[in-house]
Amino acid sequence: MDKPQKDKSADHKKTDARKNSGKQPVTACLLNAAFFGALGSSFLYGYNLSVVNAPALFIKDFYNKTWIERYGEPIGAEAVTLLWSITVSIFAIGGLLGALSVSLLLRVFGRKGTLLLNNSFAIIAALLLSLGEMAKSFEMLIIGRLIIGVDSGIALSALPMYLGEISPRHIRGSIGQFNSILICLGVFTGQVLGLPELLGQESRWIYLFSFLACPALLQLCVLPFLPESPRYLLLERRDEAGAEKAFQRFLGKKDVSQELDEVRAEAQGTLHTVSVLHLLKTPTVRWQLITIIITMACYQLCGLNTIWYYTNGILREAGFAENILPYITLSTGAVETLAAIISGLVIERIGRKRLLIFGFSAMALFFSLLTVFLNFQESVSWMPYLSYICILAVIASFCSGPGGIPFILTGELFEQSYRPAAFMIAGTVNWLANFTVGLLFPFIQETLQSFTFLVFVAVCILGSSYLYVVLPETKNKTFMDISQSFAKINKIPASSPSHEMELDLCIKPKTSEQVQIVKTESSCCIVGESGLKR
Repeated sequence: MDKPQKDKSADHKKTDARKNSGKQPVTACLLNAAFFGALGSSFLYGYNLSVVNAPALFIKDFYNKTWIERYGEPIGAEAVTLLWSITVSIFAIGGLLGALSVSLLLRVFGRKGTLLLNNSFAIIAALLLSLGEMAKSFEMLIIGRLIIGVDSGIALSALPMYLGEISPRHIRGSIGQFNSILICLGVFTGQVLGLPELLGQESRWIYLFSFLACPALLQLCVLPFLPESPRYLLLERRDEAGAEKAFQRFLGKKDVSQELDEVRAEAQGTLHTVSVLHLLKTPTVRWQLITIIITMACYQLCGLNTIWYYTNGILREAGFAENILPYITLSTGAVETLAAIISGLVIERIGRKRLLIFGFSAMALFFSLLTVFLNFQESVSWMPYLSYICILAVIASFCSGPGGIPFILTGELFEQSYRPAAFMIAGTVNWLANFTVGLLFPFIQETLQSFTFLVFVAVCILGSSYLYVVLPETKNKTFMDISQSFAKINKIPASSPSHEMELDLCIKPKTSEQVQIVKTESSCCIVGESGLKR
């Protein structure tokens, strides 16, 4: 008769804790970790998406001059196109290599340690890209692009994981959106610095790549003084004192016992980091994995990257002079950044699921309108203006949800032991889809012409439909609660509170003189000086 009363009191404590968590102020430590973590990571990814556009003609000219000095004749048109294509596309190959290696790096160096180590790739890439012209070696530019791709592949997994693990659940989405905001800010910065008045000149284009070292060095100056992920410290390093101090700094309070208990419960019987193969075979996370794969594939296949193919052509049709096109296209970067910031401000009120569905649905709508406007563009003089408005609307729709939330969900849908492998799979899907779009889009565009965007309309509709049916809302929920939300669709029984308490007892650290055997229905845990063994 006493057990139900205990369960009720425990539920009341959980409810009170959630109410109190919503009143916690955001600390300077947490904001610094989010900003400087993203500055040296996702900002560089966004910057590298746009930085190669402005100096394209200068880089091709450099390839030609280098070729003449080596072989005594100008480079052929096909050869220079091939070299330029390799320079641009090898970034995605580097990203894939980074994504494939991130699981191992996260296990060995931790979340913060991986971010710090990753700065070495950015600095090496900056040196190669900056000194390539002086050394008269276009190979250095290509290798530099490969290495900065590796940096981005690692960053897009390590950073969202770090932000998700250090944030209180009531603002986990807002802190996680720093990743998306800094990506957009990086794109915008690349556009601004590439203007002819700044670094978009033949004598200055190498400084566009030298700039890569600045965010990396800033992160190296600040991040070492900020705490590691407390979840990583407690569950993987077994450092309870370090985890407690990290929580105290991030949350700005002394009593963090509730947060520590929540992390202990997250272990859920699997206290070691699992491999990718193990994750793929585990039925309890099957639909989480399917959801992340579909969401991350839609992130790349929704058509945003292809929108740039039409932007300048639409502006020319509208009558804008060629020399002012770079200034008008700055509006795309500004809209991206503004939409990402607004999304970060409202994500905890509206929720991840609604923003994702809204974003993909709005993209489908505006892609459909853009298809109509493109077909009437030559017959109606003011139609290009509507086309450009649709382009801005597509960009804003993407950044309102699909542009950042897939990375947040990858951290939220999986508990600690599965998280590194999940990010590795998500990153691999992300970069493979990126490469696929770049490879297939020219053929799709050649075949469908102005009806090209209907392909992406279908992708957006299918993605939003799947998310509506399968994805539960994750805002203000613990990682344990989110896992339980998938219990029914995964066809597994929900774990009882008593089982969680037993697991909690299993992983609480003991002194070297205390050895305790805790027997449960499913396992026997031996806790001693060396930690937990099964």
